[in-house]
Amino acid sequence: MSARADAPHARSLIEEGAQLVDVLPASIYDQERLPGAINLPLEKLDADSAASALDPQRKVVVYCFDQH
Repeated sequence: MSARADAPHARSLIEEGAQLVDVLPASIYDQERLPGAINLPLEKLDADSAASALDPQRKVVVYCFDQH
């Protein structure tokens, strides 16, 4: 299930243990990212990369700078 979250709701989810995923290219992630974010670049994201990087028991908050 997916849903959009505004910044306060996203922060609340993260404080409750959700995983924070940055889907920007690695070059941007390396320059600036939110603390604790995991980088899974959108152009390389697939089920295998997500499964190996994420805990399936925890919620996930995904962010980027576009309207995606």
